[in-house]
Amino acid sequence: MMREINTNCERVYSMFTSNPFSELTGSISPEIMQYYVIAMVVMVIVGTLLDMRHKKSAQYFFENSKKAQKDAKRTVDSGEKVSMAVATVANEVLTSSEFANPARRASHLMTMYGFIVFVVTTAMMIFNLPGESSSLVALLWHAGALSLCIGGYWFWFGIRVDVASEGLPWNRVSQGDIFIVSLLATCTFALVWSVLQSMGSGAAMLVFALFIISATVLFSTVFWSKFAHMFFKPAAAYQKRTTKADGSREALPADFDLTDPAVQAKFPDIPEYMGDNPENMGPGIKREAPRHY
Repeated sequence: MMREINTNCERVYSMFTSNPFSELTGSISPEIMQYYVIAMVVMVIVGTLLDMRHKKSAQYFFENSKKAQKDAKRTVDSGEKVSMAVATVANEVLTSSEFANPARRASHLMTMYGFIVFVVTTAMMIFNLPGESSSLVALLWHAGALSLCIGGYWFWFGIRVDVASEGLPWNRVSQGDIFIVSLLATCTFALVWSVLQSMGSGAAMLVFALFIISATVLFSTVFWSKFAHMFFKPAAAYQKRTTKADGSREALPADFDLTDPAVQAKFPDIPEYMGDNPENMGPGIKREAPRHY
């Protein structure tokens, strides 16, 4: 019994630490696989540029930055800008602190880091062919795909705003779902293919074909999916910090203490409508736990 358990554990360990692409070199040359990876990178770059042109994202950030400079109340020095850039990377990029929903944040981080690890290790294993990649790289490839699947399916079945808040069916798919659906399909088929290939199953190549189709859809539909937003998110977060620091605040009012006499003198209608000592209005929409983006 123990020998059988040990054998199974060794088989699973061997599967997770083996480069699944190395076994394809007999039927697919390493050069073809490498050209495919390069083509996917080019598709992402072209799709992102087309998305920026179509949505005029770069133009929006440039014009918004010019407007903020015009409305600025103070000058932000270079040291403060560096500090805000570091804070943006540490909070909005690396830890996704903007998500108030803990489940949404955990799901996003598992999906994001799983995707990064999966993509990087895929390139490492393919560009190392026909040589053998380290077992750690293969292990990270499987772990990244698994992390993405857990976070992605968690989001799809339990967190999606239209399903959780609007009562729509979980299997409803719109154009905005191209990214998450193709992403989940890519990593799911990748894991299934690796398992079937290690077992010597004849269905492995069929699943591998589905893996390639899903990956192609993922990287070739950047223009129509939400893929490109990951490049705009840090820029938007940094710009928001800058507008708060220079006082322009995107033409929005500052945060005021309504009980402050100076604020009441500036806005004389506060005592008239809310009294000399306005009550705390409570948590407002935060009274209900957030179940949305």
